[in-house]
Amino acid sequence: MKNPAVAVALFAAMSVSLINTAQADKLDDIIDSGKLRCAVTLDFPPMGMRDEKNVPVGFDVDYCNDLAKVLGVTAEVVETPFPDRIPALVSGRADVIVASTSDTLERAKTVGMTVPYFAFNMVVLTRDDTKINSYDDLKGKPVGNTSGTFEAIALEKDVKKWGNGSFRAYQTQNDTILAVAQGHIDASVVTNTVAAASIKSGKYKGLRIAGNAPYVIDYVALAAKRNEYGLINYLNLFINQQVRSGRYAELYEKWVGAGKPVDLTVPNVYR
Repeated sequence: MKNPAVAVALFAAMSVSLINTAQADKLDDIIDSGKLRCAVTLDFPPMGMRDEKNVPVGFDVDYCNDLAKVLGVTAEVVETPFPDRIPALVSGRADVIVASTSDTLERAKTVGMTVPYFAFNMVVLTRDDTKINSYDDLKGKPVGNTSGTFEAIALEKDVKKWGNGSFRAYQTQNDTILAVAQGHIDASVVTNTVAAASIKSGKYKGLRIAGNAPYVIDYVALAAKRNEYGLINYLNLFINQQVRSGRYAELYEKWVGAGKPVDLTVPNVYR
């Protein structure tokens, strides 16, 4: 270019444009669009379900609404069964996963995961007519769980280690609970929240809790695309403020019941 001044000005303009493009991320896109699309599983009460008017409700739904509110946008619940949570995010059908997703290292290879926003204890769910009274009693029995969940992976691993019994995978949490209630399997391992909600609902006769499963606490995270650092940082701060504002405890009492929420920190790791 013959005019050096023009060349410098053009280079500067191109540099600014490239910087702005590099800095723009999903957080900006969500705010600009006026809509936050949350992938939520709606067959996992009390975290996600539908009320008598078929409207999505639950802890995760409220959490999505809270996030949309602070962003100044409208929340949209994208119903996603457990196996479809990550595909919905990766394919662009959802902006954020708010679906009780365990923060495994394997999942973190595909999506960016936040600090925990909820935590579950695991229990054995069985029927009155089985002789199952503890996790050890599952040995040699037909058991099953919801495909892709933390508890399904742990239970199937143990069944293989025991060398007897059988394991069946189901597409949804409702299918799993129904399989226990109807006798297709003798038991499953579910979260304490799901077990309590299923028994309380009255839809499944003869269900009971047969003690705790010897699993680690299941910490669950929000998730965004792995390279969306701006959005992930915002989500981490949002979770932090949900706890310190008392909103986490408020939602826990609303959807799970009275009592202290499960601590979201891991001793000697982070506070």
